[in-house]
Amino acid sequence: MPLSRLEYPLTSLEEVSFRDNEEPKNTYWNKLLSFHDRRQETRPTTGESPFGLGEVFFSRTDDRGIIQAYNYVFHRVANFEAEELLGKPHNIIRHTDMPRGVFHLFWDTIKSGRFMGAYVKNKAKDGLYYWVYAVVVPCEGGYLSARIKPTSPLFATIMGEYETLLEAEKQDGLSPEASAARLLQRLQDLGFTDYESFAAHALSEELISRDAGLGLAADPKITDFRNMLKNAEELAKETEGLVDEFEAMRTIPHNLRVIASRIEPAGGPVTVLSQNYGTMSRDMSDWFEAHILGEESNFAAIQGAVINGMFIECMTRILIECDVQLQKEQRGLQGIDMEKERKILGKLVLDQKSLARSGLMDVNFEAGRILTACKVMHRQFLGLSSTRVLCKIESARLPTEGEALTAIIDQLGVFQRRISAQLERIAALGTKIQATNP
Repeated sequence: MPLSRLEYPLTSLEEVSFRDNEEPKNTYWNKLLSFHDRRQETRPTTGESPFGLGEVFFSRTDDRGIIQAYNYVFHRVANFEAEELLGKPHNIIRHTDMPRGVFHLFWDTIKSGRFMGAYVKNKAKDGLYYWVYAVVVPCEGGYLSARIKPTSPLFATIMGEYETLLEAEKQDGLSPEASAARLLQRLQDLGFTDYESFAAHALSEELISRDAGLGLAADPKITDFRNMLKNAEELAKETEGLVDEFEAMRTIPHNLRVIASRIEPAGGPVTVLSQNYGTMSRDMSDWFEAHILGEESNFAAIQGAVINGMFIECMTRILIECDVQLQKEQRGLQGIDMEKERKILGKLVLDQKSLARSGLMDVNFEAGRILTACKVMHRQFLGLSSTRVLCKIESARLPTEGEALTAIIDQLGVFQRRISAQLERIAALGTKIQATNP
């Protein structure tokens, strides 16, 4: 039976809890830390620097990327001495296999205040390499970067993309900015709307793969967020379909007026009703602009809220593991006040937990707005349906053109039924998102 993970929320000093009160021989943190004396570890002469799947390491820099502190795992994996790291630019560990566009995107993102996560290949002092998935969070005076070992299928895909991008930089002379733009385009080709959606998906993939590799139970919060994101993506598709249906329906009132104008004065009542229908349609169009279309609409906001919430939740988990690991590491490191670093990391954990809770509230709020919007549209469609019925009654009284009018009015009925069905599906997805909100 797989081990459970830490129960959240927890403080850095709390103990690990297990499902069903199990006390397995190798506890979660034994698996995660598994420290035999690393000082005695024999490093290979070529290839990959030893970095355990269950390990987490961090480094802290100022706002210019100058290293201020790090933990023992970073010290061991990078294999530099303290005087070679402290006060030095973080790019001392940069590997030549990394495309420059990735770092351009990296710094452009974190300087704008947005979250960042990226696959990075680093180089140790002795020439060994090590891959990480790094998350970066602002902290007092700069940034803290926490890293785990990537193992997911997505990681293999991105390694191939990096190779292609690096080759393009060399062959085509791409600037870092142009390289970053090409990377963003490739991510869109892979199905990600922007870098934030890719980073959140990649981080959740890596944590799921890591848990499986360590024999741990699936993280329920990540599972819930991924279900929410799936529903949010489906909701976006349904919304696109709703817009297409509505746009197709908007031409019908004009066709009604054209036919009615041919049979004046007998068609007068139909003309008036079609004008009313057109006015109501325009009102609904304005409502569409405010609530469904555009980046600021509540339908667009729900996907962003879920993506942001999922990334923060995953990042919080990594920071908690960093915090617990740092509390358990007894080694002092030259030039670093480890007690100060524990306090900085502990505060970041608390801050990120607060952001995670806020993210969940944002998701619930946006889902609630969508449900309200669906109710408003249903009420408006009731008015359209009544007008359509009156049009059909009037068309039946006309000696000529009545059949043509009836056909158009029936066409309106088909559109309205399809739109109503889509509204019901959208409302159901909004309810699911709220129901799975952890």
